[in-house]
Amino acid sequence: MARNVALFITCLTDQFYPTVGMAVTKILEHYGCRVEFPSAQTCCGQPFFNNGYHAQARDLAQRWITTFEPFEAIVSPSASCCSMVRAHFKELFQDDPEWNQRAKNVGGRTYEFVEFLEKVLQIDPSKLALKDRRSFTYHYICHLRGLGIKDQGINFLKQIGNVDFRPMEKTDQCCGFGGTFAMKYPAISGAIVEDKMECIVATGAQTLVCNDAGCTMNISGMCHRHKARVQTRHIAEVIAEALGLDLENW
Repeated sequence: MARNVALFITCLTDQFYPTVGMAVTKILEHYGCRVEFPSAQTCCGQPFFNNGYHAQARDLAQRWITTFEPFEAIVSPSASCCSMVRAHFKELFQDDPEWNQRAKNVGGRTYEFVEFLEKVLQIDPSKLALKDRRSFTYHYICHLRGLGIKDQGINFLKQIGNVDFRPMEKTDQCCGFGGTFAMKYPAISGAIVEDKMECIVATGAQTLVCNDAGCTMNISGMCHRHKARVQTRHIAEVIAEALGLDLENW
């Protein structure tokens, strides 16, 4: 069982949702992992890759691989960046056998957070419980498909005690963020996220669980502009609360 774990925090989580990183770290430590934060980590190169700047993406991918190779497992709270490492790094090095193999090796040890709890640590969520009953719904991150993940996050959330789960219509529909897509096509992106917000509000849930910082920014921004009273949280924050972990004092 992998216990020497590196936290791949990702750019947006680091800058806008640091509490998520603290929650992930404390949860993994609670379950017996030794968590390290490699200070040399930078962007995984996804923005460059998505916009066709593959040479620049390769530079960042090589740095990322070199930084994380020493660890038994790499855990990320972001499905998007995890998908970049697992699905696209090897594409960047199709003509370089050495780096292609290194990309495959490190990609095989890189996990999305819930995936790691389920597959590696084999955590039983039914043993967790919130103090008070609250209603939740769940946004399905598009990049989870690239990881072969579909309902794990929903199933994990539904088993936590005192979670009143409210299913959402169009649950597998994109929120419209898509990284730079939201900046290149703001009108289309805005229409998509407004539709997503309406689906969220229709559930009547108090809290939306969204396990990707980009999607969280996009959805919570639309909710704020429309004064929709929906709290957005990462599942790590919900689990940390259920475990009684203190995220205020580090």
